[in-house]
Amino acid sequence: MDRLDRLRRLTARDHLLLAWLAEHYILSTAQIGAALFGSLRSARLRLAVLHSMQAVTRFVDVTTGDRQYLYTLGPLGAVVYPTQYNDPLRTDGRGPRSSVERTERIIGSRRLPHLLGTNQLFVDLHAYSRTDPNARLARWWSEQHTTDVYAALAAATGGPGVRPDGHGVWIAGGHEVGFFLEHDNGTETLGTVLRKLREYDRLAAHGPHYPVLLRVPGRRREQHLLDVLAGRRLAMPVATGIHDEHPAGPAWTLTHDPGPRRWLHELPSDHGPNNPATNPHRYPTGATPA
Repeated sequence: MDRLDRLRRLTARDHLLLAWLAEHYILSTAQIGAALFGSLRSARLRLAVLHSMQAVTRFVDVTTGDRQYLYTLGPLGAVVYPTQYNDPLRTDGRGPRSSVERTERIIGSRRLPHLLGTNQLFVDLHAYSRTDPNARLARWWSEQHTTDVYAALAAATGGPGVRPDGHGVWIAGGHEVGFFLEHDNGTETLGTVLRKLREYDRLAAHGPHYPVLLRVPGRRREQHLLDVLAGRRLAMPVATGIHDEHPAGPAWTLTHDPGPRRWLHELPSDHGPNNPATNPHRYPTGATPA
């Protein structure tokens, strides 16, 4: 089968998956099944076809006990999406010379569990929107994408700028909430967390007021953060949550108002007057990663 024939066989759902892999580097079988398919079996069958077409590359996840496949962009996928955000490790701008090199970098990355954990929140939101016609993940940006978009505002503040693990816009319950995600595996010091929040405060002076979601492994870590942040005046709203709670639901505690846990769409959010990420066509029809 030649390349043109393989390209013709790609469906709209295939294109969405490849676009996600281009920007977000890696997804597991379970994540792809939850976000895009009616069952895990149907996901596995289609992924096997895409693998045979070289649209995706797969390898076994040895970081967990289930040893499921993890998927990255394959040679054909790189043809369709050649200008992807290339590398979760390098900061020198040098992209991989091939999809094989890109996959090797991802497999060898110590950030692999962190990438999967970050992507899980967005996968959960997208899967939820498939069950609720009034809910939609209108935007899903990677760390590199978000950093690039907000770089100009960072220059205006004189700071290093924000580097969230991800950025999204969630629409549900008649509300539109932009947010920045900080996926915390409990390895960062509280001083590091506070330095990050100071950069978000600088961004708030010139741009959006989006809640910063500090998603942590467990209640003890969350309570420690709430205690440290209690009484601090933060320009950007900050909310804590736990990894294993569904992000669309009542999973979030605002640090400045730690009352009942809030649904994601209930968090305060304001796009702001000088937000480079807003424009009249900012949310294309359908679920896209851009």
